[in-house]
Amino acid sequence: MRYYNSFFRNFTFMHDISRHLILPAALLATAAVVSSGCGATRGASRLSSAEKALIEGSGSTMRVLLVTDPADSVVLRTPSTDLPAGEIRSETYRILADKMVATVTDPSQDGVGIAAPQVGINRRVIAVMRYDKPGHPFEVYPNIRIESMSDEKQTGPEGCLSVPDRRGEVERSMQVVVSYTDPQTLQQVRDTVEGYTAVIFQHETDHLEGILYTDRLIPSSADEAGQEGAQPQTK
Repeated sequence: MRYYNSFFRNFTFMHDISRHLILPAALLATAAVVSSGCGATRGASRLSSAEKALIEGSGSTMRVLLVTDPADSVVLRTPSTDLPAGEIRSETYRILADKMVATVTDPSQDGVGIAAPQVGINRRVIAVMRYDKPGHPFEVYPNIRIESMSDEKQTGPEGCLSVPDRRGEVERSMQVVVSYTDPQTLQQVRDTVEGYTAVIFQHETDHLEGILYTDRLIPSSADEAGQEGAQPQTK
């Protein structure tokens, strides 16, 4: 996720990893939803060989998918599935978590949040910069969902690492309650998040449903969002 004005940041895009594994990985994850059905982990299945190859590939960062690429768009619009407990304890998950944080904090991106589908993995994993905690650490959340959202709203400008040269105003809830699997205990944990950080959580969890911030633009900002190459005001 990227922000403009008092919140947003300016980004460029990197293309340093081969793309041929991304679409097969997404399709295999989607197939798992059909075969596994619903339950406590909502279609959780083990990582496929294609997903593992993409995660464990060379380099400390991963390529960010863009809506301007048709194949990337298929992945970005595909709903994501949970990870089973065994995978969350695996070395592959640790690599994914580390690479997601390395990707979003890379100078070529310099973002405040990223979701696994944005790096080609259709799993319910996000990395969020916790502006509500001392030092603003990045934290990674597997199997995350928003359980409730406040009626009180806030409106602000948003952008996205996967949507180049666009921005616009989006209305979000001021407070959300999230649940996720604790990587250490494998227990479900709940957290209440407010303000700016709540916006980031909403933006990133939208990605897990195949939703982009452009789907939520308020009408008055539609023209601004369509200005390709518009120069953002950075924080």
